Amino acid sequence: MTVQDRKLASPTVIRPRPHAVVIGTGFGGLAAAIRLGARGYRVTVLEKQDVPGGRARVFEQDGYRFDAGPTIITLPHLLEDLWRVAGREMAEDVELRSLDPFYRFHFNDGETLTCSGDAERMRAEIARVSPGDVRGFERLISVTEPRYRVGFERYGNVPFNSVGSMIRALPSLLGIGAAYTVAQGTALYLKDPRLRLAFSYHPLLIGGNPYATTSVYLLILALERKFGVHFAMGGTGAVVEGLARLIEGQGNPIHYGTEVAEIQVKDGRTTGVRLTTGQTLPADIVVSNADAAWTWKHLVGRQHRRRWTDAKLDRARYSMGLFVWYFGTNRRWDEVQHHSLVLGPRYKGLLDDIFKRHVLAEDCSLYLYRPTATDPSLAPPGCDTFYALSPVPHLDSGTDWGAIAETYRQKIQDRLESTLLPGLGQAIATSRVVTPQYFHDALNSVKGSGFSLEPNLFQSAWFRPNIRAEDVEGLYLVGAGTHPGAGVPGVLTSAQILQEIVPDAASLC
Repeated sequence: MTVQDRKLASPTVIRPRPHAVVIGTGFGGLAAAIRLGARGYRVTVLEKQDVPGGRARVFEQDGYRFDAGPTIITLPHLLEDLWRVAGREMAEDVELRSLDPFYRFHFNDGETLTCSGDAERMRAEIARVSPGDVRGFERLISVTEPRYRVGFERYGNVPFNSVGSMIRALPSLLGIGAAYTVAQGTALYLKDPRLRLAFSYHPLLIGGNPYATTSVYLLILALERKFGVHFAMGGTGAVVEGLARLIEGQGNPIHYGTEVAEIQVKDGRTTGVRLTTGQTLPADIVVSNADAAWTWKHLVGRQHRRRWTDAKLDRARYSMGLFVWYFGTNRRWDEVQHHSLVLGPRYKGLLDDIFKRHVLAEDCSLYLYRPTATDPSLAPPGCDTFYALSPVPHLDSGTDWGAIAETYRQKIQDRLESTLLPGLGQAIATSRVVTPQYFHDALNSVKGSGFSLEPNLFQSAWFRPNIRAEDVEGLYLVGAGTHPGAGVPGVLTSAQILQEIVPDAASLC
């Protein structure tokens, strides 16, 4: 090479990989960070709490371990794919157990219904409870399959970034019953009110009122039968901890006790985030796993928003609140299932109180979770770990939870003592409660809702906050408040969609 050639040659410039900031470590944020890391991004994950998980965090108290939120895994392959993206196998870190039966309903009249994935056993159960509904049950199950194929397989992983995408999907969605509700869908096939209740309650698992949620969500029945109901040994927290280790194994940090005050925007594009400490973190893209409504209302300045204005967010309908009592006992109840539903005297009236009137009712229905039925290690030897969840109104009810929480907890204890757990009061070894106020204050959930926006027809798909944020280039949302919605499968799928629509990392170098 001549002297002149040496003068013309440019030194090799190594550009840093593009930087992504992920806000929140719920399932959506953890999955997003893993997928972005696999796409070549440098990722910084920011978590307000001192442990990962968001709604899926773990509480440990007096030797008992409590999953704070999600308790059911229905599509294991969505988790397995995250491990493979990170170059590992999930079985190396997490053991999933298939549950059989799935759960048991305890109706107010003393009747029970045990649900499983075995078709013959289910027909026998239906025949035992209501012989005239066997044929209707079979027809109901048959219509859940096309809802799964269209609602989840075809459109569950579609970004819905434009009204045109929604218009194109509407004929197919209307063809599988999107125009009527889950409660109406079950009433078409079942006569017994107890069975109608049992097979329409699933929207409550994702924050929806069965009397307002589109019957497309009957696809959850198909999901259960197709993939089963699973539990992670060590609790759902074991999955959260495994995902966090995958992120750190990619060389990307998670900063706990770190709260974002603002998503910074310049000339219509995000430039990074400002923390509550005043520190700023520049970023090429920002992914918010914070509550979607909270993200738009509190993290993005009004001057940068045209679609998700304060007025629009205030008019939106939000999911119910949750009152959850976590308790450990000094004895075991081996006759109690892993998942039980203890139902009160009312169904539609109670749901109207919760979702429409926003008043705290005198009666309640409960979901009782007993993970020590499958994994005794979650409690000291000879003991049980439980949580009892009661759907309640969100904070628009005006309930002073600080004043009433113990009274309401005692009501739940009384209900459980008179049904599944006789003698409970003498066996309680440890106890704590969370209320909608906790969801608002600790989890930054608008109105203290348990599952962000309510999943009715006009708050689904394009009508929800989009994964590729409107109005702000480089901002993305994942989690319960965006498409396809709440529940572990939904939030994991939102991160899967994110992976497909973010710019290739090389293009930002």
